[in-house]
Amino acid sequence: MSRRSEAKQAAAAEQPACTLENTYETEGAKHGEDQGHRRRIIKRYRVMGMHFDVDRRYSLIDVVGRGAYGVVCAARDEESNSLVAIKKITNAFEHTTYTKRTLREIRLLRLLQHENIIGVRSILPPLHRDGFRDIYVISDLMETDLSSIIKSPQPLTDEHIQFFLYQVLRGLKYLHTSNVVHRDMKPRNLLVNSNCDLKICDFGLARVDFAETSSRVAAMTDYVATRWYRAPEVIMGWKSYTKALDMWSVGCILAELLGRRPIFPGSDSQNQLMLICEYLGKPPRELVAKVRNEAIRSFVTNEIPDTPPIPMHELYPDASEDACDLLTNLLAMDPAKRFTVEQALEHKYLEYLHCPRDEPCGPVISRDEFNFERTAITIEELKQEILHEIELYHQAEPPRPTAEGKDDLAEEFDKLQSK
Repeated sequence: MSRRSEAKQAAAAEQPACTLENTYETEGAKHGEDQGHRRRIIKRYRVMGMHFDVDRRYSLIDVVGRGAYGVVCAARDEESNSLVAIKKITNAFEHTTYTKRTLREIRLLRLLQHENIIGVRSILPPLHRDGFRDIYVISDLMETDLSSIIKSPQPLTDEHIQFFLYQVLRGLKYLHTSNVVHRDMKPRNLLVNSNCDLKICDFGLARVDFAETSSRVAAMTDYVATRWYRAPEVIMGWKSYTKALDMWSVGCILAELLGRRPIFPGSDSQNQLMLICEYLGKPPRELVAKVRNEAIRSFVTNEIPDTPPIPMHELYPDASEDACDLLTNLLAMDPAKRFTVEQALEHKYLEYLHCPRDEPCGPVISRDEFNFERTAITIEELKQEILHEIELYHQAEPPRPTAEGKDDLAEEFDKLQSK
């Protein structure tokens, strides 16, 4: 690296992540337009080479996340004197698949308001209704994610693992009773605060399992879950999947909490399946018969050795008997025999936390909310649907995340630590 390059990098490192460039006032509503287009004072920040245009009530602090979708910044809401996260979804209308994913996530997060699911506080109205490309979503600010905690040197007690797992299952119960399959459960999508509060995020791959698509909702697209947390029925290409694929992912997360590393870190789909079978044994014939792809069926039949499963207590000798038993039932090869979220919550490993009255079921979701998933639709039509979602947050009574059960959860964790 040249000295000039090093100097540029050093100078960039000294620059604040979020720089306020200027403040300006929008033109406001023209004759006949609604109040959503009233004059607004906007702060323009420079963040990682791009503009961040937010209402003046928000003061950006730092970048806390980045990805293919855009950038997430921590900010202070000066009106409520609280910290929030602002996600800028850039070029949200470039591709139909990407636009559908954005609409799916913001609609689900409006409909699903639960303590263990990330809450959307608001979505900023576009500065120009016709030509806008970016979306700014205001949500709860969380300090880290479970993946970072697992990789850190911070000790994790059995009580911590129980409490994290309980909150994951509590949030999943709410989802599954609303017939929502998350389809991308992994430590990175579990946000955590310093007081151990946990929230499930990233609903872009989620699907609602309506009656006419029961037991096959997840087969709508080829991509289901990050590989290391992908259920064997998905890897083997079954004709249909169920909510059980989320429970497999939860099992992988529990194993990672116990061992501080992924249990099945496959390098590709074949290697992923080999690792699973190395630990859990070769799938029985009746499961292999459900594989649609002849090449995959041949690989499982002829290439995977017929070895017995390894007991979980041998893989995790420091884990309790109850933890190993729950893990065994979550990582059942047959999804029909895999624990449901209700069975997992009722397991002895979580008996000090399980409280049925504080584990609410989710709402019934109308099929009409997700017509865009089943019909041909243009990007412009999707854009209008997203505009409708944004407008809902600026009505007299906008949707608000609930905090029901928070005190009960804190009491349960205190009780668990003192047992």
